[in-house]
Amino acid sequence: MADKRLFLDVRRSATGVFWEHRLSERQDMAALAIAQGHGVPDIVARVLAGRGVQALDAERFLDPTIRDLLPNPALLTDMERAAKRIADAVQNKEKVAIFGDYDVDGAASSALLKRFLNHFDIESEIYIPDRIFEGYGPNPDAMRELVGRGASLIVTVDCGANSAESIAAAKEAGADVVVLDHHQIGGQLPADTPVVNPNREDDLSGQGHLCAAGVVFLALVQTAKLLRASLPDIRQPDLLALLDLVGLATVCDVVPLTGVNRAFVVKGLQVARSQSNVGLAALAKISRIGEPLQAFHLGFLIGPRINAGGRIGDAALGSRLLVTDDPDEAQTIAKTLDRLNQERQAMEAAMLAQARAEADVELASGNGPAVLVTANPAWHPGVVGLLASRLKDHARRPAFAIAFKANGMGSGSGRSVPGFDLGRMVRKAVEAGLLVKGGGHAMAAGITVEKEKLGALRAFFEDYAAEDVFRLQEGESLLIDGALAAEGVTLQLLDRLEQAGPYGTGHVAPVFVLPRHHLADVRQVGASHLRVNLRSESGGRLQGIAFRAVDTVLGDFLFKSRGATIHLAGSLSSNYWNGNRSAQFRIMDAAVA
Repeated sequence: MADKRLFLDVRRSATGVFWEHRLSERQDMAALAIAQGHGVPDIVARVLAGRGVQALDAERFLDPTIRDLLPNPALLTDMERAAKRIADAVQNKEKVAIFGDYDVDGAASSALLKRFLNHFDIESEIYIPDRIFEGYGPNPDAMRELVGRGASLIVTVDCGANSAESIAAAKEAGADVVVLDHHQIGGQLPADTPVVNPNREDDLSGQGHLCAAGVVFLALVQTAKLLRASLPDIRQPDLLALLDLVGLATVCDVVPLTGVNRAFVVKGLQVARSQSNVGLAALAKISRIGEPLQAFHLGFLIGPRINAGGRIGDAALGSRLLVTDDPDEAQTIAKTLDRLNQERQAMEAAMLAQARAEADVELASGNGPAVLVTANPAWHPGVVGLLASRLKDHARRPAFAIAFKANGMGSGSGRSVPGFDLGRMVRKAVEAGLLVKGGGHAMAAGITVEKEKLGALRAFFEDYAAEDVFRLQEGESLLIDGALAAEGVTLQLLDRLEQAGPYGTGHVAPVFVLPRHHLADVRQVGASHLRVNLRSESGGRLQGIAFRAVDTVLGDFLFKSRGATIHLAGSLSSNYWNGNRSAQFRIMDAAVA
């Protein structure tokens, strides 16, 4: 801790971490230059500097444009071949099948391509596999079925890069295949097939941060360019009007909000607010969003409802919703997805109670395991990823949740903490023969495991991860962007901070401290949230909210501190109620003052 810059000298907060200045001394100087050179409030300048923005780039950063940030699509390996084959299908009026994934990125990518083809009156169909019965990605039977229904071109979106056998089956049946994907490559690429994937080893475009919808958008830009050259009189589609789908996928697939991804979300939100996509508008309405759409709404309200179809219902519902222009159909699908999401939430709550009880037994003895591995034959395999994420947050360490079938085969999902590469550990477990299959990236992974090998897998994870995970826990800190007083939290400040967003992976939301604020009241709202009233030493007032804090160390600390003066750490947000907007403080941590 000697080389850390402690914030307010907090060495152990309510959640057990120390508070650290996010900005280095050099970044402090950069913040000063931004504030003085661009008329930006000091606290906003600190947010920009803390995320690596230089003074010369500040103005452009605050107004990101697709024109400035969109990479040349042709720089992606195989893009020319892929775009030409799609353009040929448009010119020749071929039937196209779109094979997508069952998550939000897959649904948005599929809808994006279908809307493009619809513009040219090209017959197309979307095929989304069933998560339980077919699993992820193309399978030979489905590919042959699509060819049998008349498709001469199959475009896989958000999948396909690791599906050489299935693509070979489609080609043998008489169709061409184009792959538009972004997942890590494992094994041989499909033979004699355009595979556009910025994460290929031979792709030097530097666009590995794109989600699948971003890759599809670039492919459509390139296809439109080819069509303009060969058919100059053809009416071109308005690709910018489709950015709501790209922005939705970019947020929900949790890819870094840097470079063109940030522009995708900023401009995508502007399009989404116009409600031109009737499916998105119907889902926003049924999600009871009574305020301008923000990235938060996409990630935590709209995305989970689309995902609910793929998790426990009809996997194709999401793509159908995003494609339809029929308000009645959109309303019907939105209602179904909302109901499925409620079922998913209830299922998740019951599973989470079981998983936390199992985890707490293990955590009660000393440090507990470095990697939590929970399993149950009654769990639904479509919800284990959400379960792993909640367990990871609860125990502050990597966590897996596994649903076992009657045949003893388990499908599991894992989530990691910053600094620990979960995907690498899973690949090592596959090499050691402890997993039937597994893969992923640093922060998330999926596994298939036999029940009799579960004990050996737990031991392997422990040996592999213990040293790194416990070292990360010892050094865990909360990075603070700056200090505020309640009276300084205004709607104008919120607007300026929003302009520096959107925030997410790779562009984290700013964390501020309210030093020495009086905790005037603490009360529970809803099932698990805490509402607090805060007052600064100079009399400023601010309302705070601590989400899911009941029965947590943070919640216990806040209850015990009612009436006391403490430090609080968190983020700022707008609260809309009865048509009125006010500022609120989302509490993440607290400490004795």
